[in-house]
Amino acid sequence: MPGPQNSKLREKLERGEATFGATFYTGSTVAIEAAANWGLDFAFIDAEHTPVNVDAHMEKLILAALLAGIAPLVRVRGTNEWDIRKSLEFGATGVIVPQVGTADQARAIVRAAKFPPYGRRGGDSSCRAAGFGGPGFQWSAYMEHENATRLVIPMAESYEFFDNIDEILDVEGIDVINFGPADYSISRQISIDYSMAHPEVEEKLAELIEKSHARGIKVMAPCIPPVAENVSALKKKGVDMIIMGNDVLFLNEGCRRAREAIDTAAKPA
Repeated sequence: MPGPQNSKLREKLERGEATFGATFYTGSTVAIEAAANWGLDFAFIDAEHTPVNVDAHMEKLILAALLAGIAPLVRVRGTNEWDIRKSLEFGATGVIVPQVGTADQARAIVRAAKFPPYGRRGGDSSCRAAGFGGPGFQWSAYMEHENATRLVIPMAESYEFFDNIDEILDVEGIDVINFGPADYSISRQISIDYSMAHPEVEEKLAELIEKSHARGIKVMAPCIPPVAENVSALKKKGVDMIIMGNDVLFLNEGCRRAREAIDTAAKPA
């Protein structure tokens, strides 16, 4: 039998429901399990900007998410087929791939993440996704299940992506596009604003949503700051997967409140 699964995220997306998650930079299973306790749909586990690699520690983070009931999505370092394959074999619900700017890169991601006929993912039954080849294992059923359920999520975070947007979105096998407003702004040398208030950034998000939805592809984007007003605005725009901040942001916010309490208490009565 396969290992622990999380099908709720994909089922919600297929029903057209908005889904919510957070990004995890600290490599802490506690942070992921706490997010699951509060009913978030997905854990965006980062291996691009952190010391976390796709190794035994990543496997631990993925397993903690699955056991807690939150879908683990791993942001790998790039179009490295070993990182992509290993993340999925560890049991990740999907892979997020940064800095995609061409259709060839998108095809390389699908090739690494999907079994034939969609890609050329290498296979081994001695992994969690295959139930370690245990009772009832069948290669055909395993490959069909992986192709049908694992999310392939390239990132749109540069002007090059939008220069090639139609060719990228036409690549078969893409499920979601994650919009990265900060890196897009860096690529264009415009002011960096996670709230996406800059007119050009807002325009690119709208273009991404329109063209992705026309092809049945979902869109992910951050909600910064993660407040109700911004959630409503993103849902109205058509964002399907909303990132409600990250564990470092949450730590900073808690520490800020603690500092304010200390400073207020220190003032003369």
